[in-house]
Formats: sequence, structure tokens, C-alpha cells
Amino acid sequence: MSRSMRCSVSRRRIVVAGLVAAAVGGAGRSASAQTDAAAVRAKLLLPQEPVDPLTPTAAKETLLSKDAPKGPQPIVIAGRIGAKGMEPFLENKASFVLLEIPADDHAGKAGHNADNCPFCKKRSANAPMVAVQFVGTDGKVLPLDARKLFGIQKGQEVVVSGQGVFDPKLAIPIIQLTADAIHVRKPAKK
Repeated sequence: MSRSMRCSVSRRRIVVAGLVAAAVGGAGRSASAQTDAAAVRAKLLLPQEPVDPLTPTAAKETLLSKDAPKGPQPIVIAGRIGAKGMEPFLENKASFVLLEIPADDHAGKAGHNADNCPFCKKRSANAPMVAVQFVGTDGKVLPLDARKLFGIQKGQEVVVSGQGVFDPKLAIPIIQLTADAIHVRKPAKK
């Protein structure tokens, strides 16, 4: 890889990281720092999966449709936790990034890593990421680590509902989702 290509890739990662960080919440602790994690979990974690979740690509199309109202819209999205080669979680924040779930069987094989798979990379190149954030009554991202709050990790599939926005003017395709509920899918038995 040439030096200019490495610089371009590095700049792109910095831009993506900045956009994701901006979309999933700013810095600083809010008054809700004393939030009871068990109470929040009980309120937000759904035992049943919502009906008819959309893929990130289908959600983008819905949010951009001619008939769609301007501003945030209610939406339900199914995705896999990940961030195209970056860390999908923000430390001590109820936020994470979702990617498109691969549509075929090869992605379900043990040891498969979509970040390193050329087939998955090509397929997801134009699919939007989804920056998910859970906010408190003060409008700030909850200061509870999503991994601990929901028992989730990178690579896990979840279904999230909330208010979504897609801005086609951003350099990186990303849906900003202010979430109000999450369902964690159980891994398929192999």
C-alpha cells in the first residue's frame, strides 16, 4: 500500500471515528450519573423481539423516502454490533454502533470476522452504520456502559427501536438512532 493510500485510509478512519463519536454522544457526565442500572435495564431491555425490524439499508431508504416527514422518525432496526474496524462502544456510555447483518450462511461460521472478510466488506461497503444512543431525561447519553448495561458485546445481534435520522450530506453513511428499547438476540445453536 502506498504512503498516500495509507494516509487516505488513516484520514478516513479518523473522520469515521469522529462522526461516530459525535453521533453517539458527547463527553461529560450528566446529573443522571447516579442512575440505577437495574432500573434502566428493566425499562429498556425487551424480552421479545419487535415485529418486522429493518436492516440498516432498508432503514436508510425508509428515512429518505419522499413521503417521510423531516426530522426524527420512529424506526426499528436489526443489526450486528460492530464499527468497520473500529471499537463499536464508547467507554461508560449507553451507546454503540450497528452494522448490517450478513445475509448468508458463511458469516455464521465459528471464527468468522466480518471486519476481515472480503465478501462481507464488499457487501457492507455502502450499507450505513447505525449510531445507537440511549439518553436520559436530560437529553444526554446515559453514563452507563452499554456492554454492562445490556450484557452485549461486539459481533452480537440486537434489535433496537427509537427515533432515527439519516443525513445524506454526511461523508459517511450513518443513521443516528436515539433508542428507547433493545432486544438482544440469542445466538443460534450450532
